[in-house]
Amino acid sequence: MNHRLAKLVFNLWPPFLGAGVKVRRISPDWKEVDVQLRLGLTNRNYVGVHFGGSLYSMTDPFYMLMLLKNLGKDYIVWDKAGSIDYLKPGRGVVCARFRIDDDLLQRVRDATAGGDKHLPALHVSVYDAEGAEVARINKTLYIRRKPPRSSRQATS
Repeated sequence: MNHRLAKLVFNLWPPFLGAGVKVRRISPDWKEVDVQLRLGLTNRNYVGVHFGGSLYSMTDPFYMLMLLKNLGKDYIVWDKAGSIDYLKPGRGVVCARFRIDDDLLQRVRDATAGGDKHLPALHVSVYDAEGAEVARINKTLYIRRKPPRSSRQATS
């Protein structure tokens, strides 16, 4: 799926649509994704600020997808663990900016070259309109290079 179609699909995906999550940009190379969340009736908590689950959900799938798109079909990429630290109440529009670079991709390739799993820890912050950090999300991914095709067929 190309980046333009993916952006449209994300913005129509019921969990994001219902929570008020909007994907603002996916770069053509899938190394940058910008997401925002407006405070509304469907994502505010009892005290009137962003519901923590919505803050986490706005960040959930992106690192996994960005790495899948950049590493290619020879890799297995899954979310293994995640956590969120709430730093201040989120009000109004909040955003998260995901970035990966060639250095990270090379580290993953090197770590998985022999078939070993790799568990990189990645982080993204959620910021309010004034640029203050509202939450910090920590993601651990599970990445492994798939065995060569001939090995997979031999075990089937």
